[in-house]
Amino acid sequence: MSVIELANVVKRYRSGEEVVEALKGVDFHAERGEMVLVTGPSGSGKSTMLNVIGLLDSPTEGAVRLDGRPVTDFSEDELTEERRSGIGFVFQAFHLLPMLTATENVELPSMWDTSVDRRDRAVDLLDRVGLGDRRTHTPDRLSGGQQQRVAIARALINEPDILLADEPTGNLDQETGRTILEEMTRLKAEENIAIVAVTHDDQMAAYADRVVEIVDGVIQ
Repeated sequence: MSVIELANVVKRYRSGEEVVEALKGVDFHAERGEMVLVTGPSGSGKSTMLNVIGLLDSPTEGAVRLDGRPVTDFSEDELTEERRSGIGFVFQAFHLLPMLTATENVELPSMWDTSVDRRDRAVDLLDRVGLGDRRTHTPDRLSGGQQQRVAIARALINEPDILLADEPTGNLDQETGRTILEEMTRLKAEENIAIVAVTHDDQMAAYADRVVEIVDGVIQ
């Protein structure tokens, strides 16, 4: 069973007097342990699709299922909990808090969960992404690639089933981007998660299990 599935998803927005159809009957799925790359030109619907997968936006029509469960049946509290515990987000801009150390930034999403030893998990994740010697560093003392590794570790702190990455190598040079992709490839197997990445970076295709192209809101 797919960990995430979109079935005939349509998403419409109203822009003034105009109705914009960003997604037009999209079918999509991702399995645990695979990386799916979503490509397409600007304005093609990639970000909208990622927002629907991440439960940040609801479809106008169609179904979204997590492990076979239709999310249209979820309450707002259930959606919030699923976003917190089941889905990790990695952004192009990193979004690290400048006054916190690498360890503290990684811990952030689990701060209100007293049932786990979040410090041990954060330290372990930083070790696994090669930042064991940078745990006490604040973002201004880390390179772009190191900041992105912290962001990836932070996205994994709650042991999600799905990792969503929006242009994860967009702010990085090619060599650093390659290192990040190697880390993501290794972690998807170790954590048994599905990774869905939106990108314009051609080198990511070599690391993906599947590549999906979307043009004008339609999967090609």
